[in-house]
Amino acid sequence: MLKPSVMRDTANDSLLNEFFRDGIELADLPALFPLMRARETLNAFITLFRGGDDEVMVRLMILREIGARAEAPRWSPQELRAHFAYLDPTKLNTVLLRLRENDLLIWDNDESLYQISSAGRIALAAISTLIGFADDEDAELGFITSQVAAGQSVGKVSVEALQHLLGRLNELQAEFEQAVLSSSEFLILAAQKKLTSVWHWVAKGTDIIRAITADEEIDAHTHRVAQAIGQAQSKMLRMTAVFQRTLNAIQSQRVHLGESGLTSSDIAAWLRRQPQQKLPPLLGGALHSHPEPAFLTESEMLDIAEYELLERERELAREAVIPEAVEAPLTGQVEVQRLLFAESFRDGLSGLKQPRPIAEVVLGENYAQTAYRMSLLALLNDPESKALSGPVADIARLPLKLALSGELADVYQHGVAQISRGEVEPL
Repeated sequence: MLKPSVMRDTANDSLLNEFFRDGIELADLPALFPLMRARETLNAFITLFRGGDDEVMVRLMILREIGARAEAPRWSPQELRAHFAYLDPTKLNTVLLRLRENDLLIWDNDESLYQISSAGRIALAAISTLIGFADDEDAELGFITSQVAAGQSVGKVSVEALQHLLGRLNELQAEFEQAVLSSSEFLILAAQKKLTSVWHWVAKGTDIIRAITADEEIDAHTHRVAQAIGQAQSKMLRMTAVFQRTLNAIQSQRVHLGESGLTSSDIAAWLRRQPQQKLPPLLGGALHSHPEPAFLTESEMLDIAEYELLERERELAREAVIPEAVEAPLTGQVEVQRLLFAESFRDGLSGLKQPRPIAEVVLGENYAQTAYRMSLLALLNDPESKALSGPVADIARLPLKLALSGELADVYQHGVAQISRGEVEPL
């Protein structure tokens, strides 16, 4: 004789087959096989969420109350009736019977006690986590990040959860970029506020992804997805500066209304806060209608006006005589642009006989000059640069070498705060 759960699975399989074409083996479908393998756990959610909204809410409430008593997880029928005295007894018995028949509650015949099954406990834990994020502004990102963190902490990182996290980050990035492209101050401020609200989860996710990518035991596919998440997080963290630059550009274009201190942005923000019924009276005398003849089209009018006002005058002033041919001027030697800064830096390096710190060698009058010298210093002994000509090639051929320690040295001069610690040494 089949057990009830086995009978339900057999009936469900026959119904599930009806959704697919003939000859399709359900166990061979990669998208369906994980769901069928976890059917026992998924049945708990199917039981809880099948039916109307009211039935689902009552089932969840009863199961959560039963699971909340951790110190005494087993319940007698009398305790259940006393605890749920505010429910109709018949309705309570119906819900308990449904939970019991679908293996969310276990009935101990020997002691006549109820307790939650393992599948029911898993469903309650997942629902509790979800409810904990219900009030967050971006609950989706927080919930997914928590799932990834939980998997990483126990050594079971889910690629599917990582892909959900990557998808949400890409959605947010596209939303932020669209706000910047719109050049709307209100949309950019809203996007900036949203970025601030999700910043905590992005920072948390960065630490988690760093730990995942450092794990040498994860497979290549999981590692690639984790790296893509890290890149998406880096892009999102740079959006703060993008928002501020765009807002500064918009602020420079604001129209100030006399000496009142108000700007066009203030007026637009005030109008957005007004109810719709107050806006029509404000338009009185501001809009004027005029007749628009339907027999005239703007495109043709523009073409005719452009010809009459511009092209006709150009034709009159245009000379139709072809100029005489002239020979190209002769040049004795092709002029080469001199790289004065590179030549000066080359001359200074040529006299280097003793090791000197990098900061003393490359520090210039400003940050740009220092950065330029630093880039030239990196070409020492570069084979490709040696094959060229000019001051850059001369620097590459100098008998010097660059020794870097990987640390930073404080400078705080001429616009440079820190520079790589190391020395330029003669060969």
